[in-house]
Amino acid sequence: MSFNWKASGLFAAGVAFGTAGIKILSSKDAKHAYTQCTAAALRAKDCVMKTVNTVQENAEDILAEAKSINEEREAKAEAAKVSDASEDVCECAKADEQEAEQAEVTAETAEA
Repeated sequence: MSFNWKASGLFAAGVAFGTAGIKILSSKDAKHAYTQCTAAALRAKDCVMKTVNTVQENAEDILAEAKSINEEREAKAEAAKVSDASEDVCECAKADEQEAEQAEVTAETAEA
């Protein structure tokens, strides 16, 4: 059995590199960089939340205005239906008056 120097060397290099990496990642400079990145992320979150709130408020205003427009249209449509119905009643009354007048004229001509 021969000793594998290449594998042992790679293992030792990995351990050394890993230990150095941990030291680098836990250094004061790295901690400062993490803190700066976290602060930037929090600022971005605040900016995004402000934008979301503005969009929500605008959407609520748009929805309320759209409901108002639809209610006005429904009221106009209902008024038009009532108006059409009253016009129909008026037309029927006019037709009845005209028939009564024609009946009177016919009766008068028949008497004469």
